[in-house]
Amino acid sequence: MALDLSTALPDAAVKLGFPAADWRAAVIAAGDALVSSGATTDRYTQEMVAAIDRLGPYIVIAPGIAIAHARPSDAVLRSGLSWVRLEVPVAFGHAHNDPVGLVIGLAARDHEDHLEVMSALAGALADRGLSAALAKADTPARVRELLAGDIGD
Repeated sequence: MALDLSTALPDAAVKLGFPAADWRAAVIAAGDALVSSGATTDRYTQEMVAAIDRLGPYIVIAPGIAIAHARPSDAVLRSGLSWVRLEVPVAFGHAHNDPVGLVIGLAARDHEDHLEVMSALAGALADRGLSAALAKADTPARVRELLAGDIGD
């Protein structure tokens, strides 16, 4: 069953205007939000950071946007998302897409869920109007409304 982007973000999984000193703090914030929402354990956060340490800033998928994730594991209690908009964008070391101002945490129970959610996120973030509205969203509820397709003012 596909993860609905708009319902996958409880308030505990959304941080707006988060102060992060560097990419590591930003990814840890996204992981902590996944833990707070009940989607993962702390070990999943460690796995996300370790993947970036090992593979580099591959999670920076577009200018200003990173999707922090790790391989499906038993540290994922249920599929879920977190949404961390940084107070000030930080460098991840990506040659073309730094600095990053939005870190989306992704936890998937299996490979199929992972691909479905990545596809849905890519579609939502490719929409310039929606991306602009999401950048201004001032509450978790507004983020959810926008992801559900309600981009009215």
